[in-house]
Amino acid sequence: MKKDQIDVSQSSTEEKKSAKKTDSKKSAKAVKKPSKIKKFFKDLKSEVKKIVWPTKKQVLNNTGVVLIAMAITALFIGGVDLGLKSLLDLVLKR
Repeated sequence: MKKDQIDVSQSSTEEKKSAKKTDSKKSAKAVKKPSKIKKFFKDLKSEVKKIVWPTKKQVLNNTGVVLIAMAITALFIGGVDLGLKSLLDLVLKR
């Protein structure tokens, strides 16, 4: 009889272990990790909050600087083009 009792106690211990495993699997499923898409948008939202937007005055100032730089560059390229054209005309004696 002792053998039967030992077998029963061992089987009940094994059943408890397997029950714990299934319970842990169920609890793991119940506590889902956020999906990658949700995590992406959550991170995106936190990053957008960190942005320091320029003032209207800064935007206008920066726009002016860019326009002036473009004009100077255009004049430089136009001057180089005109000079090379004149040089080519002299070489070809038009």
